[in-house]
Amino acid sequence: MNKGVENKLKQLKAEDKIWLIYIGIIFLSWFANSLERKYYVFNDQISKEKYRKVMIFIFSILIIVYFYFLKSSLTDIKNIKPTDSERKKTLVYLSFFGSFFILVSGLIFLFIALVDDDLSVELAFN
Repeated sequence: MNKGVENKLKQLKAEDKIWLIYIGIIFLSWFANSLERKYYVFNDQISKEKYRKVMIFIFSILIIVYFYFLKSSLTDIKNIKPTDSERKKTLVYLSFFGSFFILVSGLIFLFIALVDDDLSVELAFN
């Protein structure tokens, strides 16, 4: 097996683990929603603080995942060959910029989760 295929398989194995992390994030988000609901329905301050802590945890984990994808995109840029098509080069750079902006959005949402004591801003992520 050539080195390119080996690297791609290694990358796919890492992405399989990331999908498992995303599944965990889904369940944590569902739990966070129930805490947020409990806060709004019953004015339960303990649920409010638990909700904030869960959201901080979620976005902290997502920052790590987003950083992985940014690093992977940067590696793709470094591996561009002069013989690669202009289309491929453009798409690799666009992928990098997309990964960069997703990381920035994750950092912004983490900041909001850290400073929004009143839960006045809805946190959402994709």
